[in-house]
Amino acid sequence: MTRLKTLFDEESKANNEQLGPSSCINVESVERVNEKAFPNGDLYVGDFKEILPHGKGKYTWSDGTVFDGDWEAGKMAGKGLLIWPSGAKYNGDISGGYLHGFGAFTASDGSIYEGHWRMNIRHGYGKKKYSNSDIYEGEWKEGEHEGKGIYFWNNGNKYTGNWKRGKMHGRGVMEWINGDHYNGCWFNGFRHGNGIYQYADGGYYFGTWTRGLKDGKGLFYPAGSKRPSLKKCCTSLGYDNDHKTALPQCSSLHLEEHIVKKPSIKRSLSEKISVSGVLKGSGRMSSKTAESSGLSDSGREFVHHNSSGTFSFDSDAGQSELQENAAVVYEREYMQGVMIKERIRDYNKLSKKAEKKTKFHAKETQKSSCVGIFKGHNSYHLMLNLQLGIRYTVGKITPVPKREVRAADFGDRARITMFFPKKGSQFTPPHKSIDFYWKDYCPMVFRHLRELFKLDAAEYMMSICGDDGLTEISSPGKSGSLFYLSHDDKFVIKTLKKSELKVLLKMLPKYHNHVKEHENTLITKFFGLHRITLPGRRKVRFVVMGNMFCTELRIHRRYDLKGSTHGRITDKDKIHENTTLKDLDLSYEFHMDKSLREFLFDQIADDCAFLKSQQIIDYSLLLGLHFRAPEPLDGLVEPPNISPNMQSSPAGQDGEVLFPSKGFVLLAHEPSFVNTDPGPHIRGRALRAFSLGNQEVDILVPGTGRLRVQLGVNMPARANHKLPQDESDSAEVELFEVYDVILYMGIIDILQEYNAKKKAEHAYKSVKFGPTTISVVEPELYANRFTNFLKQKVFPEQP
Repeated sequence: MTRLKTLFDEESKANNEQLGPSSCINVESVERVNEKAFPNGDLYVGDFKEILPHGKGKYTWSDGTVFDGDWEAGKMAGKGLLIWPSGAKYNGDISGGYLHGFGAFTASDGSIYEGHWRMNIRHGYGKKKYSNSDIYEGEWKEGEHEGKGIYFWNNGNKYTGNWKRGKMHGRGVMEWINGDHYNGCWFNGFRHGNGIYQYADGGYYFGTWTRGLKDGKGLFYPAGSKRPSLKKCCTSLGYDNDHKTALPQCSSLHLEEHIVKKPSIKRSLSEKISVSGVLKGSGRMSSKTAESSGLSDSGREFVHHNSSGTFSFDSDAGQSELQENAAVVYEREYMQGVMIKERIRDYNKLSKKAEKKTKFHAKETQKSSCVGIFKGHNSYHLMLNLQLGIRYTVGKITPVPKREVRAADFGDRARITMFFPKKGSQFTPPHKSIDFYWKDYCPMVFRHLRELFKLDAAEYMMSICGDDGLTEISSPGKSGSLFYLSHDDKFVIKTLKKSELKVLLKMLPKYHNHVKEHENTLITKFFGLHRITLPGRRKVRFVVMGNMFCTELRIHRRYDLKGSTHGRITDKDKIHENTTLKDLDLSYEFHMDKSLREFLFDQIADDCAFLKSQQIIDYSLLLGLHFRAPEPLDGLVEPPNISPNMQSSPAGQDGEVLFPSKGFVLLAHEPSFVNTDPGPHIRGRALRAFSLGNQEVDILVPGTGRLRVQLGVNMPARANHKLPQDESDSAEVELFEVYDVILYMGIIDILQEYNAKKKAEHAYKSVKFGPTTISVVEPELYANRFTNFLKQKVFPEQP
């Protein structure tokens, strides 16, 4: 008979050593007795069934470990008390020899956990009081904090909100003992995303953070000013229009809103009595689970060790700035914690501006074409239909043996169609959406394109069709198209007009050849073309594209550049954090390495030649900028706590991390040091830099890591800010003129043909506005103007 496996003491678990004695019961006799001593020194007193302990009983191992409780067929099962020689003990449910169900565990260091277990691991709802008096109460998963929970530090600080893998992640509220509060988004232990910081003296800062540092635009309300409206703050900064970056409600979080009710116990049996993982993951805020919370205006906020080895979060050391004029509001912009711009605004004018923008957005929403598409069917159904269809198509064609693409694989007739009834069918699963018809265009061609772009079919399907679903984002253009973003930010899904679908099908053979021949092409990557037919014969067409801004770095500015001037400026009242700006809004010119610039314009020339051959116009360069904090202010920026994978960073006295230079460093390309997995936008080789002897290069980004430099991805440059001739608003100050930036770019909107309708538009607008300023011109002129604009105005040669 198999021997009983004993539990691990907390101290010996750290050393991965087993405390208990031999794990089998030595049964020499089949006599039914109430007490049995074994040759190895173990002792059992209790009920038997045949030769096995069964019922109530107490088993004492030779090393002093004791279990007193229920037995079933020789295994601990039911309820019982386990006591280890170290003094640790467990009292609660046991199933199949595992701690499984509800129970209380007291460790030898005095920490106490009371809650749910699953196979020796804390899993479910539970409360733990640590030996240093910190307390966590909430949800656990696989031994770590995950879900909703509250953490109380022994110094009085408290966090209430979401957790993931033992770190603050999602929405949450941090409250400091000095009265400061932060309510907003967290990521991997950092303040990351939108949030509100409330100072103890009554001041507020509403803005965005990146890995614990203020990053982007924000509003500062000094102490004594009128309490800001969250809705107005959102509207002023533009967060109400973007589902992806929308701030959760910033009212106080209550325990009952975040902590689920204790579930009922469901026992399951196991063949083994293995409890070696009983103490997996203590959940204490240690150096491997706690990260820096970020910085603020008046002082630094960081995580430090206390005597117990845990982490505790400090609030801003000072208070918010006191201002005499309570009606003043400050619009600020930060880069990695450094304020680069400040504008003084009147609170009343700001409130009126917010109200105006809210009304304008409501009108625009009513005009949006997507409202006419659904007429009562929400976009959830559309997203679910899309996921069901893509899962079906990819699953159907993936097993097909690989082969070269044939002429028959192109065109409208190369398709897969299927009906998806809500109740399911022989070929489709039941679902919670509405009945719909699915059509997948040119599935073999797009499978081959995905292979060219080095995308794994399973990863592609999980990105779009996984449980995390899709996120609807606002449209940056005038088309009224719907946009969805995959949960991992790799793919953008856009609705198409019928005319755009026809253009894509028509150009698909030449597009396929172009991307096959030019691995560094900047043209949008297409991964799938689909159509959903809803009840009433309403058709919605989709294209799946690569996200050009799929990066761990924050994109601070976005520009859509065509090279024309008519209508190519954004109303200042409509500009917010995530606005895509236009040609005349661009106040920077970018200088880059000589070889990088040559590679860029060689590829732009090839791409424009292809688009010109297809009679395509109205395309643009989508340009994303990641700014780095200006060099002169490096000394003023407080560093975030260094994560475990950066422990080699130098440190000063008292463990203070010395902040590295903000400048970029180009290094010779080393595949083993960078992520070489293909991205959704690019698949080409690393680029060569003239400044490094035309070697392939990587870029070292302080605080982030080493990135591979590719065409359109992670391209370093120096941005020179072009100061306006006359400053109309003297209250706005641009603090710096030169910035280090990383560029992300690609050519988008390539589905507009220069057809009869566009020729008529050209004739009309040429007379009214002039033939050189308008966007609608014949393809050759469009390509030349587009290229010259980029060469002369955006990426000029260095003097």
